[in-house]
Parts: sequence; structure tokens; C-alpha cells
Amino acid sequence: MGRAFEFRKARKLKRWGKMAVTFTRIGKEIAMAVKQGGPDPDNNPRLRVAVQNAKSENMPKDRVDAAIQRASSKDQKDYSEVVYEGKGPGGVGIVIETATDNPTRTVANIRVIFNRNGGELVKTGSLDYLFERKCIFKIDPSGKDIENLELELIDFGLEEIEQIEGETLVYTAFTDFGSMQKGLEALNISIISVDKERIPLNTIELNETQTEEINKIIDKLEEDEDVQGVFHNMKT
Repeated sequence: MGRAFEFRKARKLKRWGKMAVTFTRIGKEIAMAVKQGGPDPDNNPRLRVAVQNAKSENMPKDRVDAAIQRASSKDQKDYSEVVYEGKGPGGVGIVIETATDNPTRTVANIRVIFNRNGGELVKTGSLDYLFERKCIFKIDPSGKDIENLELELIDFGLEEIEQIEGETLVYTAFTDFGSMQKGLEALNISIISVDKERIPLNTIELNETQTEEINKIIDKLEEDEDVQGVFHNMKT
């Protein structure tokens, strides 16, 4: 799973440099979680994860509480989760996850970014085969034996558990997210954060110019307030 970790690490490093954007995205995730399951994290698994992710990104507690309160208001906008796909220079596939209250605006903005930077939008679903969807739980094992923990988590969808650079990471298929969350909580394992990733099955190596062009597209996409995540199969 080293490939997945390096992919996740590269994305994290970029996110840390854009804290305001990160907080906006987490705020939207909190809003969608509250709309789906209510404002009480104890009774809302999705909200628990969103709050944990907020903590892991050092989002102030008062901002988290304010986001939950806003989401509980009747005036809170409803966000739709929409996925767009595009191709960039060198044939690199790019998948964009969004949370938007205006899909017409969002797709127009994304199309402009691709068109102005040598790429193009393609039909959603046409690039799905290039990626595998994974959930990566960062946990605090609290002194538990990792081999025993691995055996305990298999029934909840565990694919692999590893410790890298002081982090303990649990990998599951995207479809096993809920099962793994319940399993970790049942075992009193603290969930520090959760990343839902699209890991490229194969990567495309580009020359320096093409790499700069792809990075420009990714940067522009990540600056859009409706974009929650950008995934690609460029070799990094």
C-alpha cells in the first residue's frame, strides 16, 4: 500500500498549504452530514468523521460548532455531490469531486479551467476504470498489538494495515467505509481522520512541460470553492 500512502501524502501536503480552502471544504462536508443524519455526532457516523477530519486539519472548534449550527438552520443551502471527469495534456485522467448548490455554475467553471489549459471535460464514468476507490483510516491503536488488531478488523473489510512515518493506516474498499467505521468504534479505536481516495491503478509519466500543465489544471481546480477533491493518474 506504499503507493496509496505516497499518493495521499502528496495530496495532504498540497492541502496544508491552502488552509482556508480546506476549512471551506470541511464545512461543506459537515453541512451535508448534518442534513443527512442530524446535528448530533453521537448519532451521526458521517458527522463524526467530518468532525474528526476537522480536528486533524486544526480547524478551530468554534468554527466546527458554527458549521454544525448553520447546517441545522432551515436557511442552510443544500449541496449536491457531483463528480466530473476530464483529460489533461499527455492523456492524464482527472476526476473532480464537488459539493455544489449550483451544478450549472460548477460545471461551467470546471469546463473553463480545462479548456483554457489544454484539457477537456469527458463523460462522467468514462475514466472510472483508471482508479480504485479506497478509504484510508488514520487511527490511534492505543498500544494494541497490530497483528491482533489486523485479525479483529478483517471481518469489517480490512484490506491492509500498516505503520508508516509514525502513522497507523487502515485500508478498506470504499464500499466498506461504514462497516470499518463501526468496527473501529466497537473496538474503541480512536479514528484520527478518514480519507476517501481514488488511487490510480497505473500512472502516466510526463515530461517537465506536461507536468507543469497538469499541475496548473489541478491547482486551478482546487481553488474552486465547489471542488472537494481532485484525483489524477499522473506519475508524481
